[in-house]
Amino acid sequence: MEEQPHPYVPRDLKLPDYVPVLLPQSTILSVYGISSLVVVSLVWILSGRLSKTAKIDRILMCWWAFTGLTHVILEGYFAFSPEFYKEKTPFYLAEVWKEYSKGDSRYAARDAGIVSVEGLTAVLEGPASLLAVYAIATKKSYSYILQFAISLGQLYGTAVYFITAFLEGDNFAASPYYYYAYYIAANASWVVIPSIISIRCWKKICAAFEAQGQKKTKTR
Repeated sequence: MEEQPHPYVPRDLKLPDYVPVLLPQSTILSVYGISSLVVVSLVWILSGRLSKTAKIDRILMCWWAFTGLTHVILEGYFAFSPEFYKEKTPFYLAEVWKEYSKGDSRYAARDAGIVSVEGLTAVLEGPASLLAVYAIATKKSYSYILQFAISLGQLYGTAVYFITAFLEGDNFAASPYYYYAYYIAANASWVVIPSIISIRCWKKICAAFEAQGQKKTKTR
């Protein structure tokens, strides 16, 4: 098969029948940004109709809805579409990954580690994140442990993502712009926010066990 020139690094990366990105970067980012804003806005509005729902819980519901749909739709498409770079029509999901690969060509190259992490994230963490929205809304007893588990999974996956890149030379971005805009900035949320949620859930779980222990002591 004929090898078409591509914008990715390393330059000798073999991508037979590669089709360049058809949508402009502004369109790709705008669609993602607007779609995310719509999801967050809908969850915020709907959560406001729930009785006795704290503001922090409404914010968390917005986060879990956003991250859950991102995992399921975007990362799910990547995991199960090995030849997205050959897409000849401006199909949005394929365009996203063609564009993002400028910041990390391991996606276009179908790196085994990346596919594994993204596949597990899409199949496990995506649905679990959406379940977290329901758990918070209905005040389920497993809400905190679920959020804690998902956050740890996200932190683990992000750590694997960055560490494997470092061990492999950290030379997968087409330019410093794409390196910092896509590789660093686009993934920063999945480091900062899961860390904050993990700490909060840890404190909540510990406080619950402590209260339970004190209750048992008083009944003796």
